[in-house]
Amino acid sequence: MKARLLVADDEKNIRDGLAASLEMDGHEVVTESRGDDALKRFRKGDIDLVITDLRMPGLSGEDLLKQIIAESPGMPVFVLTGHGTVETAVSAMRDGAYDFLTKPVNLGRLSLLVQRALANHELEIKHRRMEEEIAHKKQFETMIGSSALMRKVFDTIRRVAPARASVLITGESGVGKELIADAIHGLSPRKNKPCIKVHCAAFAESLLENELFGHEKGAFTGAASRGRGCFERANEGTLFLDEIGEINQNTQIKLLRVLQERSFERLGGEETIETDVRIVAATNRDLKAEIEKGTFREDLYFRLNVVNIEAPPLRERKDDLPLLITAFLKEFAKENAKKVEGVDEKARAALYAYDWPGNVRELRNCVESAVVMARGKIITIDDLPPALQNKTDAGFIRIPLGATMEEAERIIIRDTLSANHGNRSKTAKTLAIARKTLLRKLQAVVDC
Repeated sequence: MKARLLVADDEKNIRDGLAASLEMDGHEVVTESRGDDALKRFRKGDIDLVITDLRMPGLSGEDLLKQIIAESPGMPVFVLTGHGTVETAVSAMRDGAYDFLTKPVNLGRLSLLVQRALANHELEIKHRRMEEEIAHKKQFETMIGSSALMRKVFDTIRRVAPARASVLITGESGVGKELIADAIHGLSPRKNKPCIKVHCAAFAESLLENELFGHEKGAFTGAASRGRGCFERANEGTLFLDEIGEINQNTQIKLLRVLQERSFERLGGEETIETDVRIVAATNRDLKAEIEKGTFREDLYFRLNVVNIEAPPLRERKDDLPLLITAFLKEFAKENAKKVEGVDEKARAALYAYDWPGNVRELRNCVESAVVMARGKIITIDDLPPALQNKTDAGFIRIPLGATMEEAERIIIRDTLSANHGNRSKTAKTLAIARKTLLRKLQAVVDC
């Protein structure tokens, strides 16, 4: 493995000798005579391995070693000294040195050690990247989709997650707004803190305020002890307010104050409590229309809607149907201990032709029902709910704005197949392509 190495030693002959030897191995070598200069050079960020003397002007080798390890854990650092003792070696290794060498240096041994250190470091980097990739994928494992619309949602989540800004998730019921909130929290610096969820529509006015802000003992009949609200329990974490459009004006005012001042009082209490909570709200209502009607405060809307994520309805991302159907099929086949392995052409065409007013939630329930009703390994049209069995062609194909040519082609093939009730020969004729060409393209379209 070829790399860029940094050699720091105040003796010119040693610097030049080490550099010449390492360059013969194909490495690029930069040298410094002072510890502070070596640290500045290292901080440029392109060094793969460091070799440093322990005795240098400006900054000692010990301090250089500690600083490098603190800034770049795992960076291989070799320590050289002409005063080699067991105590010095143990101290350097304890501080994070990869290895310890005494002068004069055995160049053959150094060459082997450098190659080994670089190889190990590369493996560590690859392993760390793999773990990061796996961890990243886990954040989205409950959110399924590869369409242009979902890629846009994923990108927004990644960009907004590290911030503290409030997020408003909008979209129809069943599109997965809570999953988006989970992903934002899971990718944020608050991921190890609480993520408290409140379904605002599930509480009456007085109960919702108690749920959010808590109460003092005796605040109301039955309040036998102090109760902590969600703002208190979610401190340093995330508070997800689902169906935020359902809260009344009085609660809106109190919520606005918390967002502005980051403080509140429990019901029946006078103590002001500071809170550090990241707000993620969701609604299926048109809040701008609610503002026009006077039922939702405009100032609260702007506080909540710092970043907006629009969760697309399933009818606008039908390209994700194969992935969603496959995932739900596996889940419910396992849950119901049934060997259901796929969906036949007619059933698949019906699934693609349906507009899914209930979105992903409705699709999930549909697949669960079909798995339960299936008589064999393949789901047929008779296993689907009646609404899908009687589905007729709407007569047009909808391609989302922003779709690539490849995605548009898949949508056209899929919906034409649906319109022809799964008849591949008729579909090929309609699209004016060879049947073999259609079969090849279908592998990427309807492989469920």
